[in-house]
Amino acid sequence: MDSWVRFSSQSQAKERLIRAAQYACTLLGYTLQKNGASSDVITTIKQLEAHLSLGRKLFRLGNSMDALESAKRAIHLSDVVLRLCITVSHLNRAMYFACDNILWLGKSGLAKSTDQEKWSQRSFRYYLFSLIMNLSRDLYEIKLLMETESGSKRCKAAAENGAVSRGERPPPHPLALQLRLLVQVLRSNPPLLLDLLKNACDLFIPLDRLGLYKSNAGVVGLCGLTSSILSILTITHPWLKIKP
Repeated sequence: MDSWVRFSSQSQAKERLIRAAQYACTLLGYTLQKNGASSDVITTIKQLEAHLSLGRKLFRLGNSMDALESAKRAIHLSDVVLRLCITVSHLNRAMYFACDNILWLGKSGLAKSTDQEKWSQRSFRYYLFSLIMNLSRDLYEIKLLMETESGSKRCKAAAENGAVSRGERPPPHPLALQLRLLVQVLRSNPPLLLDLLKNACDLFIPLDRLGLYKSNAGVVGLCGLTSSILSILTITHPWLKIKP
């Protein structure tokens, strides 16, 4: 089991590196096209991007099983909201990877009759819903941390000043204090901040591919490259990976 975990981690790191290179090509191709580069150069970059995409799919052939195992572990979480968000997210990731595997079979020529467009749309729908669940989990954890931090500050102020009686409800914080509290919570929790940024960047990719929010190849490339770099950071520095 330990050998499989090490192998999976190594494959994940390689896949993230290839993903970063793929979206770097997307961003580079868009930039060169905007600056009037020759069609041959653009075609070469797009071909390289396609090869990198196919290579990534090869490293993700066993990821559906990993996602299902993660979903089985998440079922036992005590917090109902976290249990729902994380379990549903992993189940959608498993379906996304399964669709991705079918796409790989089609693009590699092993299943030439595969409807690429249909399975691509399906995979991005599962990917989108997984990201929505991840962002919901991030926002929920931020809410809990802000409430805890705010409560501790109120208790400290009450103990110092004696201004709040036992049954008295404190006045709501103004917006500026809420924003300051949000910044403080995120600064003191780097794994949560990185996960929020990564999921927010990734969200633009399926939204664009599904036509729900059309951007351009430059935005998709930049967001994909940024989220890939953040993912690589969580692999090279495991303490930056959000838990559970």
